[in-house]
Amino acid sequence: MIAYCEVSAFTATPGQGNRAGVVLDAGHLSEAEMQALAAFLEAPETVFVTRMGDGLVRVRYFTPTQEIDFCGHATVALGLTLAQRGDWRGEPLTLETLVGQIPLTLETEAGVPTRVWMEQRELESRSVAPELRQELAQALGLNERMLHRGLPLAAASTGLWSVFVPLIDQVILDGLEPDLAHVQALSDRLGVSSVYAYAPLGVNRFAARDFAPAVGIPEDPVTGSAAGALLALLAREGRLPVRGDRAAGVVYQGHALGTPGEVEVEVLLGGQVVRVGGRAVLDREGSWTREG
Repeated sequence: MIAYCEVSAFTATPGQGNRAGVVLDAGHLSEAEMQALAAFLEAPETVFVTRMGDGLVRVRYFTPTQEIDFCGHATVALGLTLAQRGDWRGEPLTLETLVGQIPLTLETEAGVPTRVWMEQRELESRSVAPELRQELAQALGLNERMLHRGLPLAAASTGLWSVFVPLIDQVILDGLEPDLAHVQALSDRLGVSSVYAYAPLGVNRFAARDFAPAVGIPEDPVTGSAAGALLALLAREGRLPVRGDRAAGVVYQGHALGTPGEVEVEVLLGGQVVRVGGRAVLDREGSWTREG
C-alpha cells in the first residue's frame, strides 16, 4: 500500500486552487508505478519524493499522462505537507528536480506554517513569430484584435515553458472557448507545455487561464511555474512597478473553473531571482496498491 495525500495549493480553502497529489515515500516505486498512481489520482500533477535527507529532497512530477520537469503548485503542496507533518521546520530546504535545484522558504504565522516560497530558475524567453499572433488568437477562439498590444506575447520559462498571450481584459479571458486540438498543435510547434492567456486587473495584478493539452491537462486551474515566468517577463519588459530592487505582483487563476487561487510572485531585479509563493491545505489522505 502506498500512502498519498491530495492537497489544494495556492489557496487556504480545501477544494479550491489547484489540486496536487503528494507521495512522500516513493523511493521504491518504479517510473511505471509513479505514472499509474498519478493517473489514478487524476490530479493535474502529482509530486513523488524519491529521496530525502540533509536538507535535500529529490522529487519527480507526473501528470496523469506523462512525466514533466517541474510543477509549481505541486511544489507548494509538498512544502506545506512536509511542514504540517513536522518534517520541515523552516531550515534550509532544497528540491532536486529535473530542471535543477529549487530552494524553498517557509513562512509561518504564530508558529503555524502558512506559506511556501520557491526560488525558480532565472527567466528564459524567446520571441514568437508575428504571423503566429493570429493563429494563437484563433486557437483561443478569438479575433486577433482582442489581444493586448501593450503587453508581451512570448514564450518563456522559469522551469517549464509556456507561451504567454495577453488579452485586453478579464471579460475576454473568462469567455475563452479554446480549440484544444489547435492549442496542442501550436504548443508542439512552439516547444511549450501550455498556452497561457492573461489579462491585466491593475498595475501588478493579473488574471490568467492556462491550457495544457500537450501534457494531458485541458486547463490547469492554478499554475505557479507559469505565474513566475509571466511576472519575470513583465518585470524585464518594464511592465511592473519597481520598489527598491524588486518588483512584485499577484496572479489570480482558477476562477473560470470554479476553483480560484492566488499566486504571489517577487522578482529580485539585481540577480533576476524569481520567487513564487502560496498557501496550501490538505484535502484528503488515502492509499493505493501496486495493482491500482
